[in-house]
Amino acid sequence: MTVAVATAMAGKAVEVAGEPVRAAVAELSRRVRERFRGRPADEEALARAVGDPAPDQIAGLAGAVERLMAEDPGFGVELRNLWNQAQTNAAATNDGVVNVLNGRAGRVIQLRDVHGDLNIG
Repeated sequence: MTVAVATAMAGKAVEVAGEPVRAAVAELSRRVRERFRGRPADEEALARAVGDPAPDQIAGLAGAVERLMAEDPGFGVELRNLWNQAQTNAAATNDGVVNVLNGRAGRVIQLRDVHGDLNIG
């Protein structure tokens, strides 16, 4: 979630997300930007990511978002709830697929149509 928020805050589109997810990320971004005001290190991480949305800059901004959520657990819960609500409302259109994975996984297989045999192992 924090990487998606950081990516959106840096001005990069969340290209593969459906409208509910895009709307949630925009709202999350707005709320986080408000919390960053007056916090020079966080404002600097945002400025660096906007200026150069490379993966390392996005990761730095995501770290700032994570710290903000850790410092204010209530705010973190609010952001996670908004994110989870958006994922619940995500829907595929035009033969699209929505895969939602929360948490960490060592191995994940996501697929849609399988025609024929599938051997895993």
